[in-house]
Amino acid sequence: MRFCYNRNVPRDWDAYYSDPTNIKSNPHPLLVQVAELLPPGCALDLACGAGRNALYLASLEWRVTAVDASAVALARLSGVETHRADLEKHEFAIEPAAYDLICDFHYLQRDLFPAIREGVRPGGVFTGAIHLASPGHSEAYSLQPGELRQEFAGWKISYYSESPEPQSTRVSARIIARRA
Repeated sequence: MRFCYNRNVPRDWDAYYSDPTNIKSNPHPLLVQVAELLPPGCALDLACGAGRNALYLASLEWRVTAVDASAVALARLSGVETHRADLEKHEFAIEPAAYDLICDFHYLQRDLFPAIREGVRPGGVFTGAIHLASPGHSEAYSLQPGELRQEFAGWKISYYSESPEPQSTRVSARIIARRA
């Protein structure tokens, strides 16, 4: 199942995505910034949920693979390749050097970072935003300050911030990193 970074968020993701009020339609602002800088290529959206980021990339002519554990969320997607997979159970393997862009927004699974780094082609980009540890939220699913930057040490980091997310009080680490 997708992670639960907030004890108030349900772990039954099919039920969660069955409620239209839980569906976000606008892509993450950081992804919009990245997509404006890159020519369309092959992208991977990890823990894509209802696919707001995958659909945005597809609208820009990216070839997108979207992965999530929720069949209900994935059923909303068209124009992208979908894989229903529980990432925590390693049901989806990230192919080495297969993607020009990998994005990960608000999903943390630390043991995926090596595969993410290997999955980005040389010259390709990783972008993401992952919540930082804060009171009332599980530290297992939240980064420590500086942790995301450290995961991409040796990459060209063109943007890094640890600050509140837009329209939120939660602090996230946000990154745009290019593989050498």
